[in-house]
Amino acid sequence: MLNLKKINFVEPEHHLEAGDAYWKRFLFRIINRSDTRLGKLYDVFLLCLIFLSTAIIMMESMPKLYKSYHAYFIICEWVISILFSVEYIVRIAVLKNKKQYVFSFFGIIDFLAIVPFYLSIFFPVTRYFLIFRMLRMLRVFRIFNLLDFMNDGYVIVRALRNSSRKIYIFLLFLVIFSVIVGSMMFMVEGGRPGFETIPHSIYWAVVTVTTVGYGDVSPVTSMGKFFAVLLMLAGYSIIAVPTGIVTAEMRNKRQNLELICERCGNEDIDDDARYCKQCGKKLA
Repeated sequence: MLNLKKINFVEPEHHLEAGDAYWKRFLFRIINRSDTRLGKLYDVFLLCLIFLSTAIIMMESMPKLYKSYHAYFIICEWVISILFSVEYIVRIAVLKNKKQYVFSFFGIIDFLAIVPFYLSIFFPVTRYFLIFRMLRMLRVFRIFNLLDFMNDGYVIVRALRNSSRKIYIFLLFLVIFSVIVGSMMFMVEGGRPGFETIPHSIYWAVVTVTTVGYGDVSPVTSMGKFFAVLLMLAGYSIIAVPTGIVTAEMRNKRQNLELICERCGNEDIDDDARYCKQCGKKLA
């Protein structure tokens, strides 16, 4: 299970040693900082490549465009993927702590941005996984000095983590509820089209209780329609449960925003803590 607490959505601080070569310092400043004109132009150029790559992937899924411009798409994919590969290698080369970057959130995203291209050489269908490059756009917060907006992201992540146990229990209840209702509909409808088996009936129950309503399966008998009405009405209240849980956690977090380290922005602070567990700064 994904542990949201261990994910760091902010790029780790990278440093160079005093004896590093000038070219390393020069490339480091451009790649990892946006406080210079070249650094900002470099980041904007990468964002443009991400937009272009995403647009190409979308157009490749359109048969007419793919047939007419297939050769151009291939050339663009090769050029963009090689640029991303070189950029990934250079990022590693200029850093002192290479392992910290490689296994960081953004390091993994940068790696996933290039791997599908090379896999597509042997398995063509995997080229559509290049859409993961869109995740690199998270750097827009750093590029345009919007890191303050990341605080809102932390509130959402912490709310999801803090309410995860309640949501797990709710999902378990929803699964049990869907299995019971699906089994009842199987008996009521008597194996009619769409309700031939209990798994088919459970599929209908899940689609109905989530208010999706594909319409591909519907009850025919009067009793079945009555159960469907009850399930539809219950669906509205059921959908509101996880929303209310997360919203309550977000509200509680907003009320305790003062428990944030001013130096490093750490929000994982105990109520009785006197010092930040990450940077050691004394808390007010």
